[in-house]
Amino acid sequence: MIKELAAKIFADLIHRKNQKWIQHPIKAQEEVFKELLQKGRQTTFGKDHAFETITGINQFREKVPVRDYEQLRPYVEEVLNGEVNVLWPGRPLYYAKSSGTTSGAKFIPITSDSMPQHIRAAREALLNYIKETGNVKMIRGKHIFLQGSPVLEDKKGVALGRLSGIVAHYVPAYLQKNRMPSWETNCIEDWETKVEAVVKETIDENMTIIGGIPSWVQMYFERLSKKSGKAVGELFPNFSLFVYGGVNFEPYRGVFKKLIGRSTDSIEFYPASEGFFAYQDSQKDSGLLLLLNHGIFYEFIVADTFYENQQTVHSLEEVSLGLNYVMIISTTAGLWRYNIGDTVQFSSLKPFKVIVSGRIKHFISAFGEHVIVSEVEQSLKRAIDAEKKEVVILEFTVAPQVKPESGLPYHEWFIEFDQEPANLEEFASRIDQAMQQKNIYYDDLISGHVLRPLVIQKVKKNGFQNYMKSIGKLGGQNKVPRVSDNRKIADALSPFLLSPRTTK
Repeated sequence: MIKELAAKIFADLIHRKNQKWIQHPIKAQEEVFKELLQKGRQTTFGKDHAFETITGINQFREKVPVRDYEQLRPYVEEVLNGEVNVLWPGRPLYYAKSSGTTSGAKFIPITSDSMPQHIRAAREALLNYIKETGNVKMIRGKHIFLQGSPVLEDKKGVALGRLSGIVAHYVPAYLQKNRMPSWETNCIEDWETKVEAVVKETIDENMTIIGGIPSWVQMYFERLSKKSGKAVGELFPNFSLFVYGGVNFEPYRGVFKKLIGRSTDSIEFYPASEGFFAYQDSQKDSGLLLLLNHGIFYEFIVADTFYENQQTVHSLEEVSLGLNYVMIISTTAGLWRYNIGDTVQFSSLKPFKVIVSGRIKHFISAFGEHVIVSEVEQSLKRAIDAEKKEVVILEFTVAPQVKPESGLPYHEWFIEFDQEPANLEEFASRIDQAMQQKNIYYDDLISGHVLRPLVIQKVKKNGFQNYMKSIGKLGGQNKVPRVSDNRKIADALSPFLLSPRTTK
């Protein structure tokens, strides 16, 4: 087919073009920095921070403090009020509405310079996959990315919506015939109603590419299997690629294999309202290629020093493997030295690849242990791999139990099983042993009898979905945090636990 041949040619062209910045990453970042600074000089923010006097990164750091959304909010409010040239020349094309912070929802500007980079990155990820695998048959079939509604609001002349809904407006013309679901179904706001409509529209189609946040794609797969009486892989024999982002796929891999009935290739994306940062560029490596010439300049702060007066800030050439960094970005959307809240670890320095290790605000340190997301995910995976009987987990979260009814405090794991381990106490012990090996502070607390080993609470089937529904966050881009430093989620899960509640 002409479309398949064109895809192969284009994939090869893009691959060769990208090698220039991949092989010269520092130069690529220097060029991005210069371009950002040049454009930024025309803005209110640039004038407030004397951009015209900045000639290098050290001066940039001296004049521009690291900010999160709340600290940048005064400038964002000016943008929202219709003022021009505030953070970036002109006005934004869109505002991406994302999860609330301490002061409510966030409205992230997306500009005419930054929007194309979102689309470019997603396209390159798929073309890179074609280049590596030669799989172009997927182009023949139907594609779906479970996303938020593409219906956009108007906010003083600028369109406002969820990022996934905004991106829905940019599906290229040559893919429109392959795109699922219908526009009308995609505009349905209620998630359960939307999934039922998606199932109805896709169940008899030749689906080849399916994408979305794993927990919500899982819900779609479950509904498909229930309605058809078949595994997803049998229902869609040509389904060959799963595209996802937002969370680590590993905890879902077992249930996906069960629902599909076989393994499929997958590509992890690392997008956010603030930018598209990285994508998985190899089926042989789970690391995500950091996009260094896509309008984003990166800095990295060692996570352990983030809340100290003297933060340790590193440019790309100064980072090390395995350390946990808070990622700081400056972008063509006018986000200057912006803390998106994510932490990453470098898995490769040639080329630069990262894994998302968690959120700087999502950790457990009720006792000084500073347990992060990647540690709990890796410990859980190790325990699953050690089981003789297959264990399948649908969802989980972890919180500290500081004031138990009796005995020492502990970490409480809330797990929704599809297939339970043969012995739950042994399974919990394996997780705990792995945690002690991953985190020396946790090990000290256990061995010093400050904490007792973790306790698992079993969550009812569909318990996490029902919990998310109860707080009005079912579907879309919403995710259950893997770890929390408080009991807000843990206590809210009480009605969704299998009784009696385990405390031993």
